[in-house]
Amino acid sequence: MTGDWRVDRIGAALRGENPTVLRRLTAGFAVIGDVQFLPGYAVLLADEPEARKLSDLPRAKRLSFLSDMDRLGEAVERVCGRLDPAFRRVNLEILGNKEPFLHAHVWPRFAWEPAGLVERPVWLHPPERWSEERSRLGPRHDALREAIGGELDRLRPEV
Repeated sequence: MTGDWRVDRIGAALRGENPTVLRRLTAGFAVIGDVQFLPGYAVLLADEPEARKLSDLPRAKRLSFLSDMDRLGEAVERVCGRLDPAFRRVNLEILGNKEPFLHAHVWPRFAWEPAGLVERPVWLHPPERWSEERSRLGPRHDALREAIGGELDRLRPEV
């Protein structure tokens, strides 16, 4: 491995060095999120490091990226629905306000989230949730990783 994969997440995924990769998809990589305070949080990374926004991709690749986002969202939805009866829905977001590369967030949402937050954007969760040790991705998330990866395999598009 050549340094910290977090510095260049897409390049590391392309080189096979990003440990968060769940599956290679048509236009990117499905990865499990670095934080798991909402278990099942995942991200779709575009496989073109120079793409900063969706419109940087040729139209056909844009549609593939959006299809991959849908596939990852459905995989997270299915897994979280099986694992937690308090699962409510999945939120899909393409933001790009902080990280300069094209990516999409897949946030599972749950009824057990704090009152006042459960129906609000995930970004309003307290800042400490994003860095607390118990939320950090680790070996305890291996079964969740495997389940989402398995769903992605089952949802593979027909060729």
